[in-house]
Amino acid sequence: MIDIHSHILPGVDDGAQTIEESIQMAEAAVADGITTIVATPHHKNGAYDNYKHDILIQVAELNRTFQEQGIDLEVLPGQENRIYGEMVQGLEVDEILAIDDKTKYVLVEFPSSSVPRYAEQLFFDLQVAGYSPVIVHPERNKQLIENPDLLYSFVKKGAYTQVTAGSLCGHFGKKIKKFSEQLLEANLAHLVASDAHNTKTRGFCMKEAYEGLSKKFGNDMVYLLMENAEDVLVGKVLAADPPKHIKKSKLLGLFNR
Repeated sequence: MIDIHSHILPGVDDGAQTIEESIQMAEAAVADGITTIVATPHHKNGAYDNYKHDILIQVAELNRTFQEQGIDLEVLPGQENRIYGEMVQGLEVDEILAIDDKTKYVLVEFPSSSVPRYAEQLFFDLQVAGYSPVIVHPERNKQLIENPDLLYSFVKKGAYTQVTAGSLCGHFGKKIKKFSEQLLEANLAHLVASDAHNTKTRGFCMKEAYEGLSKKFGNDMVYLLMENAEDVLVGKVLAADPPKHIKKSKLLGLFNR
């Protein structure tokens, strides 16, 4: 199993704080069935800056540590980029890191309560430059919950999205779980990842999330999501059925629960 979003690098953001915590996370990831994990520290989110060059060095060191510890987990470099207007320039000057530094997939995070007005233009510019934006945890963004047609527009124009495993497991509440399922049902989500920060309050639960999706949507959905995670790492185009609008009646039902 592949996990494309985690905070396993020690001491760089609000994820693992020490190498011992990174080792604990690695052991938990392996126990959950994960074989490859992308380390995606926060960048430009107002609290943390983690630049491409530093991440590449830190990931190499972490892989060496895991090998020494006999932990069978491959770590790949990545970055969770808070959206900002100069992202294309950031890629051009090697500040921003696409997943594994070989693909064209770039993780993009919105502020938790809003979506900047320039997002659509920025996504267009990223795609013109040859990159594919992957919007992380859209199910936890207040504006997208209230107006999923905005996410529909992004996906319709070529962006991808990644839902958090913990959201599907109900760790962020019933409403976010329901909205996550609606996104998948409407072809508005293409990837599942842990966004794990530790082993206590923000763990992996990838296996549990996939098992829940298998029961609700069938194995075809699980296989599609897993294969998309594999395709991200080799730079293939992700499987994506045409997006659909989430009906207003369903959305109202979400808020009435």
